[in-house]
Amino acid sequence: MDSFFTLIALLLALVIGAGVGWFLSRRGRASRANETISHVSLEGLRAVGELSVFKAITKEIVTETDYSFGEFGRKYLRWAFSQKKLAMIFEFQIDFRYDLRSPQFQIDTSGEHTRIQLPPVKAEISVRSLRFYDEQRSKLMPWLLPDLLNGAFGPGFSEEDKNRLLDGACAHAKSHAHTLIEQLRGEVEASARATLVPLAQSFGAKAPQLSFSQSVIEVDRTSDMKRLASADNGAV
Repeated sequence: MDSFFTLIALLLALVIGAGVGWFLSRRGRASRANETISHVSLEGLRAVGELSVFKAITKEIVTETDYSFGEFGRKYLRWAFSQKKLAMIFEFQIDFRYDLRSPQFQIDTSGEHTRIQLPPVKAEISVRSLRFYDEQRSKLMPWLLPDLLNGAFGPGFSEEDKNRLLDGACAHAKSHAHTLIEQLRGEVEASARATLVPLAQSFGAKAPQLSFSQSVIEVDRTSDMKRLASADNGAV
């Protein structure tokens, strides 16, 4: 009788041991699978590099000077706007990007959802064009031509004054772009979510959820306009 109970106990021990072993083995495989998915997702998304998710292009008409133009604005622009009936029209662009190669870009697959932590968004600001509009003649002026610059602002308008004008326009654009960046944050994040969720799913992420940094990295490309202006002026 004792041997019978001993045999039963041994069989139960074997069954329990096999069950525990199977559970641990399955858990280990699931853990390794999660690690594999995390690695594949992370490396696959990192390979994308910088991901552009939203682009804003704004055209603005300036008819009054502000602090961006300083003394130059008081000396030239105020007179040009009021007496010569000129208006400044410039177009600037903000390109919102996420650098998926950043160490701040992280993927966590330990829970039911794949959690994706995005790095701070980069907002690249550039000026696409700058022109003056002649209200009296209802036409745009090719303002880079020296003769037309002197005609608009007077014969005392120098190359140094032109550079001050460009500096003021760049500062004006950056000031307005900074305000727009904050206003567009919700649309930028919605666009990033619409782009990244299906992309992450294609790399094996399960029910991905995105977390956004509240920081913004502003990248100033407005000085590129000055180089283009110099090149255009030299080609005349």
